[in-house]
Order: sequence, then structure tokens, then C-alpha cells
Amino acid sequence: MSRRLRPDTTVFLTILCITAIVWALRGFGLFTFFPGIVIWVLILLTIGAGVYSGIQGTRR
Repeated sequence: MSRRLRPDTTVFLTILCITAIVWALRGFGLFTFFPGIVIWVLILLTIGAGVYSGIQGTRR
């Protein structure tokens, strides 16, 4: 039995995975052309999506 995630949770997890992958690849030296602001924007998007998902979870 698979449980379907809410769309806001799916968006949060997607942004979190993208952030982790970009951060790791930049750390390994593969994405050194990305400026630091890109990492910060991804981190802030992740935090914002997590807060939104958490708020939506308490409303249902």
C-alpha cells in the first residue's frame, strides 16, 4: 500500500534533494562555477517550502 504525499510536501522534498545535490557537487568541485548566492537561494527556498508544508499540515 503506497501512501501518496501532499503536493506541498512533494515540492519541499524536491527542493531539498536539489539543494543537497548541488551543495554536494559544488563541494566536490564539479559545480564550482555556481556562485555562493545560488546555494543560499536554494537553502532559503528549502526553508520556506518546509515552513509552508508544515503550516499546511497543521491546517488539515
